[in-house]
Amino acid sequence: MSLLELDDVKVHFPVKKGVFFDRTVGHVYAVDGISLSVEAGQTYGLVGESGCGKTTLGRAVLRLVDITSGEVVFDGTDLAKLPDEEMRQFRRRLQMVFQDPLGSLNPRQNIESILSEGMAAHGIGTDRADRREKIKAILARVGLPANSLSRYPHEFSGGQRQRIGIARALVLEPDVIICDEPVSALDVSIQAQVINLLEELQESLGLTYLVIAHDLAVVRHISDVIGVMYLGSLVEEAPSDALYAGPKHPYTRALMSAVPVPDPEVEDRRERILLQGDLPSPANPPAGCRFHTRCPWVQEKCALERPVLTDLGDGHKVACHFAAEIENGTIGLTRATGIEAVVGTDKSADVDAAEPVADKVPAAKVPAQKASVEDAVVVAKPVAVEDEVVVETPVAVEAPVAGKSVAEKPADVDTDADVAAENESDEAAAPEEEAVDKAVPEDKAVDKDKAVPEDKPASDEVADAAGTGAGGKTGSA
Repeated sequence: MSLLELDDVKVHFPVKKGVFFDRTVGHVYAVDGISLSVEAGQTYGLVGESGCGKTTLGRAVLRLVDITSGEVVFDGTDLAKLPDEEMRQFRRRLQMVFQDPLGSLNPRQNIESILSEGMAAHGIGTDRADRREKIKAILARVGLPANSLSRYPHEFSGGQRQRIGIARALVLEPDVIICDEPVSALDVSIQAQVINLLEELQESLGLTYLVIAHDLAVVRHISDVIGVMYLGSLVEEAPSDALYAGPKHPYTRALMSAVPVPDPEVEDRRERILLQGDLPSPANPPAGCRFHTRCPWVQEKCALERPVLTDLGDGHKVACHFAAEIENGTIGLTRATGIEAVVGTDKSADVDAAEPVADKVPAAKVPAQKASVEDAVVVAKPVAVEDEVVVETPVAVEAPVAGKSVAEKPADVDTDADVAAENESDEAAAPEEEAVDKAVPEDKAVDKDKAVPEDKPASDEVADAAGTGAGGKTGSA
């Protein structure tokens, strides 16, 4: 018989509503039918994404939260049915290392008071001096100096506070320690130290661990058996090496594909599974398989029947109707698993919708730029001097906005036929133009003939559109 066994454990939190009288309108199914067993001296790793019920299950084992139904059998005794006083005595053999090392320690007590409080409650040690010697020995085991007894939790670093939490569990000489995210709040180098410490203590004291974590690398390093949770239920359980070598449940395959590989060549070649959507609400879990709303291989049966955790051989248990078919490749993908699973299936439609917008921006600006350039650039017109027609050579004025010169626009330059036609209509105005040409220097004749549209005043905006400042010239002759 296993040291710790869980049989169909359920923890449901009622959802109440009402002003004067609370009435239950629903439940949050935090843990919904978990069955597992932990052997003596073994490390059982429990993994899953945030909100799947890992921490609630660990607290249910210690009866820190009420168990709705099921059995928690520890060394032949069902803890779920024990009275409070008997359960308090059993807690000496069941201890917990909490996720937040600072929040789990009383800031008003020094380390000696924190560690000796549990010892005094369970009658460990004959007197205060005896308990102090035991505490010093435990602190030495976890790598803390003896002068730590008079210090307070805020005086230690995060890794040292986690060691104090481990020491608090060890002073009661437990059989099972539940480690709830023991290294998630620590630096990488400190994580390695704490993990190595837990392994050393297990070998020397014969401890049994239930490690709750979401870091798959940490769980693989420390665990003998790994269970994968999803939305309050266990979807896969296997020995550590077997689970990492060949995950069979679609959710486990997605988790393993998210673990980075330090080899860039292997990282580029390996399969990456991206799941669509978010974790459903535990207050309203989907019918059938809990994972079918995100499963890439979902079938019609998945939404109707809830799969049972089945042993496929060698202790590898999977809760999936089509685990063998998925592994053999007889069932194809029904949902995308690439980048389109994250950005959505409307990516192409979004791109098509964005293209006209990009086309409209230059289309709206080009006519305005052409109009401003044409208004600012003056093309020399023929001037009638007595009986002779003098056609001035058009000056190529550089247009800063459009990036082109007038010489590049042959359509804007008057031809000989146009000159002849305009000559006949402008004979009456020739004397005035001639007088203007005589009064103004020849190099500035072009500037005097600037044509400003009637609907646009000759302001700085016109000059800016032509690429000049206030009072500047449109170009150089």
